[in-house]
Amino acid sequence: MTKKATEGETKIHPAVELAARAAASKKATDVVVLDLRRATAIMDYFVIVSGQNQRQLVAIADAVQEALRAEHVRPVSVEGYPRQEWILLDYGSFIVHIFTPRMRSFYDLERLWGGATRVPVAV
Repeated sequence: MTKKATEGETKIHPAVELAARAAASKKATDVVVLDLRRATAIMDYFVIVSGQNQRQLVAIADAVQEALRAEHVRPVSVEGYPRQEWILLDYGSFIVHIFTPRMRSFYDLERLWGGATRVPVAV
């Protein structure tokens, strides 16, 4: 269920919120949703999360894919699965980035896309 957006608040696509919640269900930390619609025409959102090790990254990626698959949403592409420190799930209009803390700090997507709007998601 998506809550109604209030003034100054951005309403996000239900699949994006579901992805963030699925990641959090596997103890993902620092869950951030960036609304990129005003920053680029390439995609609408980034979901950025962290996991403590490769095993947790795989568990998070599996949970996200399973939750979205139940809603008939499948990734266009999956990169870095299962043996990397950064797993990318590309769903076309949004991308889920799952990082170890070290890789998240190194790539610092939140800074790189600093013009994007952070969207609060109840996880």
